[in-house]
Amino acid sequence: MSPRAGLDTQTLVLAAAELADEHGMEGVTLALLAAKLGVRSPSLYNHVNGLKELRILLATHGLQLLYADMSAAIKGVSGGEAVHAISRAYVKFAQQRPGLYETTLQAPEEGNAGLEEAGAKPLQLIISVLSGYELGKSGELHAVRGLRSILHGFAALRNKGGFGMPLDLEESLIRLIDAYIAGIGCMRTGD
Repeated sequence: MSPRAGLDTQTLVLAAAELADEHGMEGVTLALLAAKLGVRSPSLYNHVNGLKELRILLATHGLQLLYADMSAAIKGVSGGEAVHAISRAYVKFAQQRPGLYETTLQAPEEGNAGLEEAGAKPLQLIISVLSGYELGKSGELHAVRGLRSILHGFAALRNKGGFGMPLDLEESLIRLIDAYIAGIGCMRTGD
């Protein structure tokens, strides 16, 4: 059986990403993807080895897009301005691509080079932004974890409608990142 003309792995990933944004990551099934593409489910196996591989491809795609957005956001800025820019880009990505964002949250499986590389790029980008704070090697990693936790918490609450008070969300994010920057020195280590 030959693959359908015009159907390739990239087409599957893009369609699955749309489904993830509509239904959440857990809502993406091979049957739903096949229906969206107008093919039978077995046709998908010409391009992916099941749902697990599709989810890995989705996570890789999501991380690549997140990295691109974060990288573009910090062009020409540094220090605190870069921390704010990367934070806005992260939260915006989570808001605009909620299902795809959800795929980026899992730790990469060891041995999956594509996913490991895609996951390392945003981490390295954040480390480069924080390098001017001279936190030390492990201090930078603690700071990355802290920033990621802050941004994920903010994004998740925003996406779920958890901020019901009539207060400007952008101003809240600015103040939150200002507080993070003001306290970043406590992450400093001697290594």
